[in-house]
Amino acid sequence: MNLEHLKKLLTTFGPSGREEKIRNTIIELIKDHVDGYKVDKVGNLIAWKEGKGENKKRILLDAHMDQIGFVVTHVDKNGFLRVEPVGGILPQVIYGSRLNFDGITGIVGIEKESRESFEKNLKEMSFDNLYVDVMGQASKVPVGTFGIYDSHPVFENNLVASLALDDRVGCEILVECLISDERPYNDLYTLFAVQEEHSLLGAAVGGFEVDPDLAIAVDVTDSADVPKANKRVSMIIGKGPTIKVKDSMSVSNPKVVDFLKKVAEKHDIEYQLEVLPFGGTDAYSLERVKNGIPTAAISIPTRYIHTPSEVCSLNDVEKAITLVRAVVNEEVVL
Repeated sequence: MNLEHLKKLLTTFGPSGREEKIRNTIIELIKDHVDGYKVDKVGNLIAWKEGKGENKKRILLDAHMDQIGFVVTHVDKNGFLRVEPVGGILPQVIYGSRLNFDGITGIVGIEKESRESFEKNLKEMSFDNLYVDVMGQASKVPVGTFGIYDSHPVFENNLVASLALDDRVGCEILVECLISDERPYNDLYTLFAVQEEHSLLGAAVGGFEVDPDLAIAVDVTDSADVPKANKRVSMIIGKGPTIKVKDSMSVSNPKVVDFLKKVAEKHDIEYQLEVLPFGGTDAYSLERVKNGIPTAAISIPTRYIHTPSEVCSLNDVEKAITLVRAVVNEEVVL
């Protein structure tokens, strides 16, 4: 893993539906290492490397390059903004925090006409009673402007805390797979997808375009290693990437799951099995396109997903890179 690559990916602006800057960052990282790449009509980046194997298959690796964010819905006469989340964001997460509207800083406040209304609004916090103070720069953030959390990566004890680990960490895994000097056994296609956090649009369009023999969505998942964590979740940080069995939106193809497990065990790569009672990934879209793509997911256990400071293990990311590289170099038998 290249930490400088990861830092670039984590700190590049790219909320769902506005992915141009992060797409250009990824292109700069991979363009000299691939056989070709294209940007499709919805903004996906698809890059590929031809395989050398006699019995090669077409493998699609997917990671979404968008991040959760906000869009301005109203600007009042005093220059305070109202915003709507783009992706799953709880209002309690952003109260008192800073937002970044592509270079313009905003501070999130809450209505408090009286002590009683302040206490009521705290208990019943919503995007209706939150506002954003952009310190006199409202003319630069009209209605329709997109923003993200104002946060930065922190590296400590082989962990990283940052905005946008979901799913820039998946993008980093795909980038490192593409820039490897080794030519893969299988034809490798990577899909850096748009709008996963909003509608899963990118995966549906990109999966249809590539039409692979199998697909693997690379994303993050929940981690149950914090106080009073979800009792129905077993994935934890530091025990390797997970191979998804199911989440609330999709059930992974059992043949692909078995294939991933066999590859991990063959190469002595530590992994966990993932059953997630909520959420979903691009796998939901990929498995539904054309005649159906055999699909599963590889995930990185992550704390505090969809907050300004998501946390994951760099060791888990390294192991996921090793696993993905092994998968594209293995003869596929499903």
